[in-house]
Amino acid sequence: MKRIFLIGILWLSALAVTYAQQDTKAKKLLDQTTEIYQNAGGVSIHFTGSQNGKLLLDGNRFYLECGGVKSWFDGRTQWSYVSQNEEVTVSNPTEEELQTINPYTWISMYKQSFNYRYAGQKTLKGKSGEEIILTPQKKQDIKQITLLIGKDHVPQYICIENRQGDKQEIIVQSYRSNQSYNDQIFRFNKQQYPNAEIIDMR
Repeated sequence: MKRIFLIGILWLSALAVTYAQQDTKAKKLLDQTTEIYQNAGGVSIHFTGSQNGKLLLDGNRFYLECGGVKSWFDGRTQWSYVSQNEEVTVSNPTEEELQTINPYTWISMYKQSFNYRYAGQKTLKGKSGEEIILTPQKKQDIKQITLLIGKDHVPQYICIENRQGDKQEIIVQSYRSNQSYNDQIFRFNKQQYPNAEIIDMR
């Protein structure tokens, strides 16, 4: 009985050490990925997955085009245009809301808002890399974010799962850094959408 108990203690100790090492590896990968992104200037991403689209990033600003919706965010205000009904919703989104809109929000928030663990070398949706699982420290709509980081420390695959079990998958097909963007790219231009109804939620 004592032998079994001792083996159990040793097994739990080994598991704790392994888990700590995985967390250390996950943090190192995330830190390296974040540093590369922060030094990348403007970034252009084309993706497939749950829906096809493109994402332009510059710091905390973004322009997202996906599934008949265009979304601009200038760092404070967000405009979301739905082409089907020609409506533009204007808002000042919270951090949690931004997580569901911009899949790269985790880059600036993982240290403060997420727990993370290393899950090994994986191949997902034809992309190979090192898998990291992010889970929110506080209860929110997002249940888990799965990242697959390539050898160049660029995310190859992102899956955002909410508590209802819905998943948003992003498979990165092209990633270009050092892009130069005009500030207007991240703001809605009413002149280009003269018939759009504007709904201001601020």
